[in-house]
Amino acid sequence: MADVTDLNDAGLEKEGWTKRSILDEPRLSEAAETYLALGFEVRLVPVDTDSITGCTTCLEGDIGNYRIIFTKPRNEAGETSEIDFY
Repeated sequence: MADVTDLNDAGLEKEGWTKRSILDEPRLSEAAETYLALGFEVRLVPVDTDSITGCTTCLEGDIGNYRIIFTKPRNEAGETSEIDFY
């Protein structure tokens, strides 16, 4: 299984984003909506298989359909958030 923690996205992490998972539909939308309901901002980033260590066999067929889910706590103003398609 691909190890999400080994992805190289230091820029997003410096901005406070946390890598959560790599998914495609229908689980992608379900997970993103759940994180929103829990009070997180959500950013979906296309998968770059060159930056993943471990097995990527499950991603090879339709890599364009997969996204990495990043989350961070919603801003202090309490504004609602939408999913950010990076």
